Amino acid sequence: MASKAFLLLSVTVLFVATRASSSHDLHEELKIKAAYVQSQAPPPIPIVKAPAPPPLVTKPPVVPVAPVVKPPTYAPPPKVIKAPTPAPPLAKPPTYAPPPKVIKAPTPAPPLAKPPVAPVVKPPTYAPPPKVIKAPPPAPSLPKPPVKPPTYAPPLPTVKSKKDCIPLCEQRCSLHSRKRTCMRACMTCCDRCKCVPPGTYGNRERCGKCYTDMTTHGNRPKCP
Repeated sequence: MASKAFLLLSVTVLFVATRASSSHDLHEELKIKAAYVQSQAPPPIPIVKAPAPPPLVTKPPVVPVAPVVKPPTYAPPPKVIKAPTPAPPLAKPPTYAPPPKVIKAPTPAPPLAKPPVAPVVKPPTYAPPPKVIKAPPPAPSLPKPPVKPPTYAPPLPTVKSKKDCIPLCEQRCSLHSRKRTCMRACMTCCDRCKCVPPGTYGNRERCGKCYTDMTTHGNRPKCP
């Protein structure tokens, strides 16, 4: 415990000594700076006193003068001028006016009657008789062509399945030069359109657009 107190006391003494030395050094440094500044400062400027202002001239006070009041003058009263009395109007004697003359309107003259004028009669003009236009003779009638009786097309056989297409396609391709190719194309068209035209050639329009418009890859008619 005593060693701690001694150590604390020594630290305090050391701190105070360093502070004192530092303050002394600082004081010496400030003195050197002040002496340097005084040596570098310019010489003092002499103080010139400003001239004294001239004395003020006081004017004497102005005494107000009372205005001169004139005595009132007596004016005589104005004279009253009477208006003149108007003279009575002179009455003229009445003048006699003669009565106005009555002017009669003149009687109108009777109208003059014009003599009657006889109407002018034109002589009758001669009109020629109308021309008679004869009708042209009728053209000879041409003999009518004989009317053919309507041909009766037998109804197409019904196709329900692919088996029904075999006899119809065999009949259709019986005269074809390449029967196998014709049979293959006919079976495809019959299966899709459910129809085979009658006969061995032609009559394709009987099966409608499905049969006539079907084409191959080369854009040629496919159904025989």
